[in-house]
Amino acid sequence: MIKNDLFLKALRGETVERPPVWMMRQAGRYLPEFQEIKAKYDFFTRCQTPELASEITVQPIRRYGMDAAILFSDILVIPQAMNIHVEMKPGVGPWLPDPIRSAKDLERVIVPDIHETLGYVMDAIKMTKEKLNDEIPLIGFAGSPWTILCYCVQGQGSKNFDIAKEFCFTQPVVAHQLLQKITDTTILYLKEKVKAGVNAVQVFDSWGGMLSPTDYQEFSWQYMQQIIDALKDETPVIAFGKGCWFALDTMAKSGASALGVDWTCSPKNARYLTGGKITLQGNFDPTRLFSPPSEIKKMVKQMIDEFGKDRYIVNLGHGILPNIPLENAGAFIEAVKEYKQE
Repeated sequence: MIKNDLFLKALRGETVERPPVWMMRQAGRYLPEFQEIKAKYDFFTRCQTPELASEITVQPIRRYGMDAAILFSDILVIPQAMNIHVEMKPGVGPWLPDPIRSAKDLERVIVPDIHETLGYVMDAIKMTKEKLNDEIPLIGFAGSPWTILCYCVQGQGSKNFDIAKEFCFTQPVVAHQLLQKITDTTILYLKEKVKAGVNAVQVFDSWGGMLSPTDYQEFSWQYMQQIIDALKDETPVIAFGKGCWFALDTMAKSGASALGVDWTCSPKNARYLTGGKITLQGNFDPTRLFSPPSEIKKMVKQMIDEFGKDRYIVNLGHGILPNIPLENAGAFIEAVKEYKQE
């Protein structure tokens, strides 16, 4: 049994003395101990070496004592496993030299054997579970099929993913075939993660907000729903769509255990749009972690007061930024641990 199960209690909607806290991208780039590993090993070596991935996962827990750990990995290990070449270029970010832009391109994309292609992730989970020693839960994650498609078609990061959207709107049949292959792979992958020992999974729809509400249902949400349907009886699922406040009502009926909310949606609106009956996670603006620690603490307390302490997981509205001062990240975590209801 997990000793600190606040996070799991919140996912089940149980009453807690304070809400649990973790931070998206907490295992990584803002930590000096992470930078030491980064100086020695390139990005995908860190992802693909279980010893490194598990060490990076537990670094922030040692430093700050969050209520949950999230496995260090990347959403783009999925296209790599599907026979799509992915590099991480310094100064550029994700780089896919052979993007998928036609039915012919799609022919080389496979639904892989997860053990053959992504076994290293399962090994990292087992090593991390040993290090965590059942103190706190471990979260596994994947990108949403739409978000993965964005990179596979665009070939790199983008402010608007115009090439990816054009592909969907001009070749919808091929787009849906690619989305289904990504969905099938993601379901197999997350199920293996659960078998390997993760206590919950999160699906990140980082680029969902690029789509109109109508297009979101067609090209993103229906595939997210397939993933939730396939996993919800095996493990709690958190669905997070950045910029997708317009879909919160639909998401609330999905069977997900919790929904992530970004900082553009107030706690009051998020509770209203979701009907007040589902656990919410978020939604502190990551850039606000540049504010003085005393101000961060006040804002976190106010955020918890507005969401309410139950059915709530304190988090950022997206990943922590690389240049956040360590004491500010600490103030964010401390504020939650010190929380008392008035």
